[in-house]
Amino acid sequence: MHTRRQFLATAAGSAAVMIGSRPAALMARARRAGVKFRFGAPDWNLDLEGNPKAVAFAKELGFDGVQFSLTNDNGKDWIGDDVLDQFVAESKRLGFPLASVCLNILHRNYLKSDPLGVKRVADAIPMAKRVGVQVILLPFFGKGALNTPAEMDYVGDALKELGPQAEKAGIILGLEDTISAKDNVRIMERSKSPAVLTYYDVGNSTGNGFNVVEEIRWLGKARICEMHLKDNPHYLGEGKINFPAVIDALGDIGFDKWAELECDAPSKSIPNDMRRNLGYIRKLAGAHA
Repeated sequence: MHTRRQFLATAAGSAAVMIGSRPAALMARARRAGVKFRFGAPDWNLDLEGNPKAVAFAKELGFDGVQFSLTNDNGKDWIGDDVLDQFVAESKRLGFPLASVCLNILHRNYLKSDPLGVKRVADAIPMAKRVGVQVILLPFFGKGALNTPAEMDYVGDALKELGPQAEKAGIILGLEDTISAKDNVRIMERSKSPAVLTYYDVGNSTGNGFNVVEEIRWLGKARICEMHLKDNPHYLGEGKINFPAVIDALGDIGFDKWAELECDAPSKSIPNDMRRNLGYIRKLAGAHA
């Protein structure tokens, strides 16, 4: 089984596209509009997958919230209601938001082919509602990656079945994968559900040859439920992705949701490296406010 972490480590070495600079007039408009989104930390990048200690750690590092996993040990076991309640209790105690959840058990029960994958999503919807988040990240990586139109159609049909349950619960099912923005929208349209949106990751998309600035602008605010910002194995701003252009595009579309820093720790010090990446992106966002 290829886990999300294993896939992302492999993908870091793949080809990327350098994003060009923006015209001055549009840059000025982005600065006037500002950026309204908040920065979160995924628990797996804190080495605390499915662990409520991630809440305090993310706050200590200066983030605005934490994204956490619904299973621990790389998708091996569900976390129970008791652990979900611990996440909520820590969030309330610290006054620190839970941003969203990741259904990382789909690294094992692939939604593109495993009937149990549909059940996993159905089971996750009340879990997300229990902890008060709106977005469930649905990952498609490694052997679970979407490679053919038939696989994409299968996922669209599965989400069409799940859509009404998610809509009733007020939950968004976010597609995070290695395919184009247009292919993601085809899945969204096939699902016929407003509860199915794109979970856009600039690192994944760049690594697979897509122009992330163009895709963000084409998708627009309404079709993106949440973001992952990364340029692994590099620090933000020191790799191949033009983050000033990314932040500018997000400002232009009025993106006001969560942007999670799914960043590696090149120095092997998670606190130092997460703080470094967060400091860079906050300064960059502030320059566009």
